[in-house]
Amino acid sequence: MILLIPAISLWQLFAAPELKIKTITSDLSRQQIASAYQLNPADGADNYTANPIPAPRHRFTVIAHRGDHVLFPENTLAAYEQAIKHGADYVEIDLRTTKDGELVSLHDARIDRMTNDTGMVKNKMLADIEKLSIKTKDKTLNLHIPTFKQILALCKNKIYIYIDFKEADPAVVYPLLKQYGMEKQVLVYINKPEQFTQWRAVAPQMPLMLSLPDDVKDSVTLMRFMDQYHPDVLDGDFKQYNNELVAWAKKHHLPAWPDGQSGAEGPEVWDMAVARGLTGLQTDHPEAFINYLTQKGLR
Repeated sequence: MILLIPAISLWQLFAAPELKIKTITSDLSRQQIASAYQLNPADGADNYTANPIPAPRHRFTVIAHRGDHVLFPENTLAAYEQAIKHGADYVEIDLRTTKDGELVSLHDARIDRMTNDTGMVKNKMLADIEKLSIKTKDKTLNLHIPTFKQILALCKNKIYIYIDFKEADPAVVYPLLKQYGMEKQVLVYINKPEQFTQWRAVAPQMPLMLSLPDDVKDSVTLMRFMDQYHPDVLDGDFKQYNNELVAWAKKHHLPAWPDGQSGAEGPEVWDMAVARGLTGLQTDHPEAFINYLTQKGLR
């Protein structure tokens, strides 16, 4: 069944059209939200059961942001292979759609920064995308923008996939996951309000991830957020996750795997994340982070 929410409600629910949710709305009634997501409006966050995530492989979950791009360019098969080699739990990919409806992985909407051409991914045919070369300092490398099918074939049963859902259609993506037998090896990060509704209609059991709004600072505001949106995994800036938020998430068996990547990422950042009780983190340095966790006896 297709679930429809009035446009104004969607944009009230998700205050930012791209990337991070900035605020919690109090204008919508619980009945409206419950109707949209087929929930009992009497049920609060304490009664909500999240969709199961892929079976954990380690005590601390390591998410390789755009692959391991310390040695290889981001979002390339080589970067994903490095993440697998180093034992990361997830590889984060950015999913976009070409002009002819094919799925590829590239963070930017434009190809300019990463390739030897210019223009929008959505305006390029797959055949043209496949001819592009990824910019790299090592001229001996011959790297290209990978297709989603190539990524699925590479990662199956080796590493889970964290899909940053940039521009794609769940009705196209989910059948491919089933075709490759990977529907239980994936979680999806939601960027736009319509994506949440589309995924709940196409694959209600798919674990969906949302970032915390800036004004979620304690268990009360976190419960309000959960009552409204019901994500299955939490994301956002790791610095936002104080001890109270982490404790609430743990109590309710809700994975909180925020972003640790930044120019300052390193042992000090990891110490802070561990001290706050987090059990998962997205990183730009998966090999070094895994070594850190192993040395601390946390892996």
